[in-house]
Amino acid sequence: MEAWKRLGGFIGDHMAFVSPTCVVLAVLFPEVFSVMKPAVTALFAFMTFQGAISNTFGNLARTVRHPLPMVVTLLITTVLMPVLACGLATLIFGSNPNLVCGIVLEYTVPVAVTSAIWINLYEGDPALGLATTLVSTVAAPFTIPFTLHLLLGQVVEVDAARMMGEMLVSIALPALAGTAVNEFSHGWGARQLSPVLAPAAKIALIMVILANSTGVAPYVRNLTPQLVAVTVFIGLFACSGFAWGVLAARLMRTSWAQRVSLTYLCGLRNISAGAVLAGEYFPGEVMFPVVIGTLFQQVLSAFWGTVLRRMKSADAAGEAAGELSS
Repeated sequence: MEAWKRLGGFIGDHMAFVSPTCVVLAVLFPEVFSVMKPAVTALFAFMTFQGAISNTFGNLARTVRHPLPMVVTLLITTVLMPVLACGLATLIFGSNPNLVCGIVLEYTVPVAVTSAIWINLYEGDPALGLATTLVSTVAAPFTIPFTLHLLLGQVVEVDAARMMGEMLVSIALPALAGTAVNEFSHGWGARQLSPVLAPAAKIALIMVILANSTGVAPYVRNLTPQLVAVTVFIGLFACSGFAWGVLAARLMRTSWAQRVSLTYLCGLRNISAGAVLAGEYFPGEVMFPVVIGTLFQQVLSAFWGTVLRRMKSADAAGEAAGELSS
């Protein structure tokens, strides 16, 4: 059992290397790893369950009673970033409306389910992560059409029933189940069960990265200079999402756990939802800016995890120096 836990710790400590390696492997060998795609929803459900085992209904109630971090996150993800994406994309790629549309769509979709996994990995606030992801997803059938119409004049109809069904299976039910296990076992779930399941959840995350990254392989193999420019833009803009989360947390003087949560909630998007919408309502070229984000999201998640750990060490060193001087 100790070897199993050490494996989980090793994966967690080396995600900055593991994530980009998975993306490269998926792009090089998509036919090998695409066979895991049917299992992605189940893997999401398992990861959500494991992450929720350390949660309590009291923590969820606290998030509802003090909603400012969640409200700020939703404002950043549903207002600030779509507007910035539209303005910058129009300025840089205005000659190609399809690429502009794809870039805006990429940052109009809800918060990614995987944010909860990274929040748990870096000791964030799981209640804030789960609650914000749920609200973002529930609101998406309304916010996506409104935002696209307001910014681009595009009219789409989001399949609310499908989105709600996916949310129910991959987020809501596993989160409630995990929280209930911990609550009714009086903390046994967090103390005993979660550490045992944690390595499996990290392996599941690797499988999800591999499976989801296969979708970008055809686009990477057919890059043009303009698409390279779009790729660079998406990478930089995706990175800015994490930075907005860190900045917002600092300005609000949140706890460390909430800072981690805001970082990942603002940085990660549900690309799968964006790809479905792009395929149903727009020309094929719109798909590229959406799916190319797969190249960056998990890699940037690992990178920002390293940044957060260094920030935590710096804060601890600063506090220690302050105590010595006083």
